[in-house]
Amino acid sequence: MRSHLLNATTAESYRDSVTEGVERVARKLATTRGPFTGVTPAELAPVVDAVDLDKPLGDATAALDELEDVYLRDAVYFHHPRYLAHLNCPVVIPAVLGEAVLSAVNSSLDTWDQSAGGTLIERKLVDWTCARIGLGPLADGVFTSGGTQSNLQALLLAREEAVTKAGGDLTKLRIFSSDCSHFSVQKSATLLGLGREAVVSIPVDRERRMQSVVLAAELEACRAEGLVPMAIVATAGTTDFGSIDPLPEIAALAAEYGAWMHVDAAYGCGLLASPTRRHLLDGIERADSVTVDYHKSFFQPVSSSALLVRDGVTLRHATYHAEYLNPVRTLAERIPNQVDKSLQTTRRFDALKLWMTLRVMGADGIGQLFDEVCDLAAAGFELLAADPRYDVVVEPSLSTLVYRYVPENVTSPADIDRANLYARKALFASGEAVVAGTKVDGRQYLKFTLLNPETTVADIAAVLDLIAGHAEQYLGENLVHA
Repeated sequence: MRSHLLNATTAESYRDSVTEGVERVARKLATTRGPFTGVTPAELAPVVDAVDLDKPLGDATAALDELEDVYLRDAVYFHHPRYLAHLNCPVVIPAVLGEAVLSAVNSSLDTWDQSAGGTLIERKLVDWTCARIGLGPLADGVFTSGGTQSNLQALLLAREEAVTKAGGDLTKLRIFSSDCSHFSVQKSATLLGLGREAVVSIPVDRERRMQSVVLAAELEACRAEGLVPMAIVATAGTTDFGSIDPLPEIAALAAEYGAWMHVDAAYGCGLLASPTRRHLLDGIERADSVTVDYHKSFFQPVSSSALLVRDGVTLRHATYHAEYLNPVRTLAERIPNQVDKSLQTTRRFDALKLWMTLRVMGADGIGQLFDEVCDLAAAGFELLAADPRYDVVVEPSLSTLVYRYVPENVTSPADIDRANLYARKALFASGEAVVAGTKVDGRQYLKFTLLNPETTVADIAAVLDLIAGHAEQYLGENLVHA
């Protein structure tokens, strides 16, 4: 069994196995004709269940052959130009190269004595991102598993900064976020012992941006009731609409009411590298903390995210010391242990993927790719707005389009809802394209999340025709014969 350990004596075996795996994936990428095969859970589950994990195959080639049946053949391929569903991006090759290196070396980014140069690379990238945001000379941060963890840690820091104002009474703390903010805000409030009732939801305007006038009124009401405005969560790129809250106005209100300002830029962080759209994030530099997901708009493999803070001292609220890992004396010795800043202990060297990307492509290269998908969304909006079969909700700020099929001769909103639901499911089952769904004002809508620069306006038009065809088939079969 020692022959399977990666070390000096097995380097050739490592090279052969990884090369074969890469070749298999490369063939799939080159020959995949759609983003999905349409396989159902009922069809695939027996194939996976039939695998006896107590009887190893003993051979990497045999395991890869099996993997074809249980995973590779039916995987959802985000690189395909007609994958238009969730915030999943095609990944850039330098980042995949970084993934291969970090997996093999297997550094753990909790302490210096487990990572050395990895620690410094992560810190360099944190500083680079903080500078792009404009957080100032005291800024710091740490890589995380994703936006949910980043938002949780940000609100943990905000809670600890505000709890003395509340006299230690957590029930007095309030978090303000828009109706379109990420669900992790409510989830974090629960995990932090505040409860969902601590989150005050602020309505959005027609562009699906937080209404700052209502926010101001709610903050004033909070103060009048003797409650403490712990944090305001502004979103720079909502999941459903890609909308960007009015950051300068929110920053001014946060300062006036002494609230922590957190910007969830998990989606919109790609604007930090954009040669043409950086101004859409004006005001983000006034935040106390910022979430960025490089694995969304920086075209990085999952996971690659970070939490950045204006004042690195606030990261102390996540610090715990253990004698076997990061004893207190290491602070005086100025040993850079990233675990001092993180909610995680053992942590992958995900920063290497972004490092390799910047060293090969540069920030402008990433930004140009993100600009392309934003331009594509603008063209897609024009297409939808001119198509009488569809109702489109809002002109995109980033690369998301929310719309629904509206048949000419059907007036029942419930029937239209069912037709859109059916069309999405039928399209997914066909494997020809993948789109997302959501609800807007209680009605069922569909969603394009455009993160692939290889997607074209022709692809969008073709998918719209497919959706209309499925919806019309449903309505014909279920209404005409009713």
